[in-house]
Amino acid sequence: MKFSELKTREVINIKSCKKLGYISDLELDECTGQICAVIVPQKGRWMNFFCPEGDIRICYRDIKQIGSDIILVDINC
Repeated sequence: MKFSELKTREVINIKSCKKLGYISDLELDECTGQICAVIVPQKGRWMNFFCPEGDIRICYRDIKQIGSDIILVDINC
């Protein structure tokens, strides 16, 4: 799968059933080349209340399913 394809899938948190947005960036391990996390930019003040750090960093292990049009994640944000 290409990164350009991954960016077109909406990220949804299965804990809260909320749409988080779309992946804007990846965090890679320099030594292994493996994906460590995906980055989803926050939108609006509502999300900033729950995740004040800015962008949402989702560890690769928290990605539960990558479908043809959505990505399901399990996070506390």
